[in-house]
Amino acid sequence: MMASSVIFIFFFTICGLAAFVNSQVDSCSSNLNINGLPFDSASLHCVNAWSSQNFILRYAQTSSNLWSFVLSAPDANSYIAIGFSSNGLMIGSSAVVGWISATDGSSGVKKYFLGGQSSEEVVPDGGNLVVNTSAIVTQSSRLYLAFQLTAEQPSQRIIYALGRTGLMPSSPSFSLTRHTSTASTALNYVTGQTSSLSPGSKLRKSHGALSMLGWGILMIIGAIVARYFREWDPAWFYLHACAQSLGFSLGVAGVICGLVLENRLGVDVSTHKGLGIFILVLGCLQVMAFLARPDKSSKVRKYWNWYHHSAGGILIVFAAANVFYGIHLARKGREWNVGYGVVLAILFVIAVLLEVRLWV
Repeated sequence: MMASSVIFIFFFTICGLAAFVNSQVDSCSSNLNINGLPFDSASLHCVNAWSSQNFILRYAQTSSNLWSFVLSAPDANSYIAIGFSSNGLMIGSSAVVGWISATDGSSGVKKYFLGGQSSEEVVPDGGNLVVNTSAIVTQSSRLYLAFQLTAEQPSQRIIYALGRTGLMPSSPSFSLTRHTSTASTALNYVTGQTSSLSPGSKLRKSHGALSMLGWGILMIIGAIVARYFREWDPAWFYLHACAQSLGFSLGVAGVICGLVLENRLGVDVSTHKGLGIFILVLGCLQVMAFLARPDKSSKVRKYWNWYHHSAGGILIVFAAANVFYGIHLARKGREWNVGYGVVLAILFVIAVLLEVRLWV
């Protein structure tokens, strides 16, 4: 009796888990049988549009100037969006957004022009998409956003976005809140092949390399020179000034690249951006302090030294932390973290050896 009960419970649990998983997953190997779609979806091509978020896109050219799309995604009580871009970037593209609220049951499909990052620049009913018909339905814990576009051929550069939980567009403004995550892809409508795009990849690499080298490495080297090589006066001073000046210049260039990159990608990196601006302000204060440094014989020189050393130390700590955080945001993986960590470890060991030498 006990064994039979255990087997029954095990079987019931497995079946329940299987049903739950099947309710959450759609795939291109399964037939699309959804009630409430405004057009026939039997002959649509299917692609795994955004694997990490389980977005499935089905499409077909219905007639010479009519294209049918069905975007399938898990129902996370948030809006889902698909945009058509000329360059793979969010800004300047046009999107179709759909939602069904789990709170009040309200739903809708609307097109938007993505003119910028702020809600005011995302214009409802704007853009160059000609939406012929549209609908959004939910089934088995998934959303199905269906629409038809009047176009000779839609853009092959497609972006996807997932909204924040519980925040849906609502009447009368239908303002769209910032997404939680996004992806940019290229789709070949003939072969069905899709590939991930990395908009601004060169700018991203420039931002990372300049910031890492400027704020995260040269500033540390300059600080090491200033503390441990004063016996070679005035050579240490010029070497220190050159290292810090070059580090500041590269760091400023990195900040500029980062601001341009944020504007182009339209991503939310407020913490990383805030830390970068804080580091830039500290760097500017260090430059002004250097230009206004008192004479060695001045009574206030010791206070200036205390400020200069403290501000420099704070800058270095926050810069190193922000470099690691930037690597995390860029999803560069273990190699970049290990590489920068090894550089910091080498500089730390050098500093410890020089500190021991200084005390001995």
